[in-house]
Amino acid sequence: SFPGNLHLVMVLRPTGFFQRTFTDIGFRFSQEDFLLKLPVVMLSSVSDLLTYIDEQQLTPEFGGTLEYCHSEWVIFRTAIESFALTVKEIAQMLQSFGTELAETELPDDMYSIERILALRTEKYYQLKEAITAVTKEGSLLLSSFEEPDSGECSQDQQHERPGDWETVNRLLGQLREMETAFDGFWEKHQLKMEQYLQLWKFEQSFQEVKNAIEFLMGQQAELPDTGDSVLQVKQRLKDLGHFDGMAQDLIGKAQVVILHGHQLAANHHYALNLICQQCNELRHHSDVLSDEIKRKQMRLQKTLDLHTHLQQALQCCDDGAYLLANQQMDKCQSKEGAQKALQDIERFLESSSAYLNYDPQALHYDFESVLTSELKCQIQSVQVKLENVRSMFENRQSCFKKLLDKHMRPVQLVAPRPENPPRSKSPLFSPKHGRHWGLGSSCLCSDLPAAPPSASHFSYRSRHRNNMLLFFFLYFSHVINELIETERVYVEELFTVLTGYRAEMDNPAMLILMPPILRNRKDVLFGNMPEIYDFHNKIFLHSLESCLGAPERVGFCFLDRREDFQMYEKYCQNKPRSESLWRQCSESTFFQECQRKLEHKLGLDSYLLKPVQRLTKYQLLLKELLKYSTSCDGVQELQEALVAMLDLLKSVNDSMHQISITGYDGDLSELGKVLMQGSFSVWTGHRKGPTKMKDLARFKPMQRHLFLYEKALVFCKKREEHGDGYDKTSSYSFKHFLKMNAVGITENVKGDHRKFEIWYSGREEVYVVQAQTVDLKMAWLNEIRKILFKQQE
Repeated sequence: SFPGNLHLVMVLRPTGFFQRTFTDIGFRFSQEDFLLKLPVVMLSSVSDLLTYIDEQQLTPEFGGTLEYCHSEWVIFRTAIESFALTVKEIAQMLQSFGTELAETELPDDMYSIERILALRTEKYYQLKEAITAVTKEGSLLLSSFEEPDSGECSQDQQHERPGDWETVNRLLGQLREMETAFDGFWEKHQLKMEQYLQLWKFEQSFQEVKNAIEFLMGQQAELPDTGDSVLQVKQRLKDLGHFDGMAQDLIGKAQVVILHGHQLAANHHYALNLICQQCNELRHHSDVLSDEIKRKQMRLQKTLDLHTHLQQALQCCDDGAYLLANQQMDKCQSKEGAQKALQDIERFLESSSAYLNYDPQALHYDFESVLTSELKCQIQSVQVKLENVRSMFENRQSCFKKLLDKHMRPVQLVAPRPENPPRSKSPLFSPKHGRHWGLGSSCLCSDLPAAPPSASHFSYRSRHRNNMLLFFFLYFSHVINELIETERVYVEELFTVLTGYRAEMDNPAMLILMPPILRNRKDVLFGNMPEIYDFHNKIFLHSLESCLGAPERVGFCFLDRREDFQMYEKYCQNKPRSESLWRQCSESTFFQECQRKLEHKLGLDSYLLKPVQRLTKYQLLLKELLKYSTSCDGVQELQEALVAMLDLLKSVNDSMHQISITGYDGDLSELGKVLMQGSFSVWTGHRKGPTKMKDLARFKPMQRHLFLYEKALVFCKKREEHGDGYDKTSSYSFKHFLKMNAVGITENVKGDHRKFEIWYSGREEVYVVQAQTVDLKMAWLNEIRKILFKQQE
């Protein structure tokens, strides 16, 4: 506090008389206060002041030589204080930024992390620019003390401003220390952030590859490592080869991820242990997938070798049967003919000894690792057939040897006919038809007798009968092959549509070509086609392929999966919406580009019709199979399968009509399943209540479309909506309905056998209905009668 470090007070008295007088009087009154604290010297003139203070320490108005500018001093003091305040603000900003970096939680997605890192880097450079600007300001201020503008007063100011220079220099030193510390802190933080981002990318890649490998493991696990036929095993090897290609791609991606992990570890990443653990885990998953596919390939290849061996043995049986069946017995009655036939048999036995004389125990030993109960049964079946063929050859050899020993003359036929041409090779012994389905169990034995033949065995009637049986069997086999081959084509077509069109709707590169009305509407355009594809690809096609060795199972394939086929009803109900959407955007560049990539000659609309066409094709093929499979195993199941598919077609057709009903306030699904629908002529009448003139005058019937549900009978009026081509559609305007628990029927109406009565609530309402045919009338009466009987039960 005042006076602080003051030791002496010098008072320069004014030169004027009055000023000096007032000064003396004032000083006299306050002299006692000054004397108590410090000494006071009264000076009469400036020259007296020079005896106490050197002139170099005084300004010119006091007779000295010191150059002093007060305004300049104020400017320097203001600059120093402003610089000190700026340095303090910079320190606070750096501290605040450091606190933000330390306390802010990092997000869980890569985009946000990169954005935060970019923002922090930008803020770092802004702070660096602020520090540089303040440092430049301080350096400029410091240089003003060291190199003043006026050379004349430089020495004096050097003595007057040492404290200011030290203050500025000290602040500059603090600023440099803060900058160095801040740079070190930021370098560590940036490294940690970059490593965190690297770790996040690595873990994301790791998880994607791991999930893909696990998904592929699950897919290949569903693929059996055995098969019941050559075609089935080849198909599974093909599928496994596809999986192997996908696995190699995934293993390559896994190697890239592992290499990335090793690079992070080499750069001393802070999560070194976690990265090494995940690299080892990914390597383990890759090895397990590769080993499992190789193991399954080896088993399937060995199974294929076994099937090929069995097929060759069965082909040998076919060739043997063909040889015996085409030996003309009338020519073999002579010595020369018998010798030639015997030589043919011996040559065949010699060339086929590897198959006819194979050891089943050796086969079991060689293929023990892949044998299943089904394969053991096939081996046993082949063994039985080989034994039968060997027995037939032994009998035929014995017959010809007896002829040669006795020198028998040729036996003349009772009714000689022109010689028949040799019969074509019969596939009766092929592995696909090992059960002789469609021929009966004795068809071959009738053609290849074990005892010496007589002329009656080769009569025209017997040959004609066997040829007809052979024709039926070959045609039946042809229909089964057509069913399976067309099923494979159908599955492949569905796959190309789903991958070439539906999946492309999610492709960002194709989004620019897609019309706005099509976006996010793939479920409308394709309906439940993915569900249909999964059913046929994973279940139904394999069921049909298993029928190559057991044709009698064809009917069971359809019956076991009849509930799954109901998914077609949902697809067909969506078809009008799909066609409407297709018509609006069929000319778009998106569909043209997809068709070009697939190299399809037909547009997408043709392929969207495939499920409907396939459903119709099944019942046609089943009818063909029934035509050539009388009195055989599995015929009843075939008949039931045909009925089931026809019922499904009818149900789909009825549901397609039902979705066109308009004007009904409630939910049609509450009325139960649609059992029948069709157009009729209807007359109405009422027993009670006032009679309307229009009812009395209704000699002309109303045209109504009736829908028979489990719980109600719905009356609609059919309306044709005019349009061109696809745009022409029908709708059904709802009129009224009758609850089936209050309905009665009268089966016959006088005047027309096609008419019947439907009455309601004790004949309060009566409807005379005329069908187009008597058969249609009876079909409706039977369905109504079934509903009424169920209600009584």
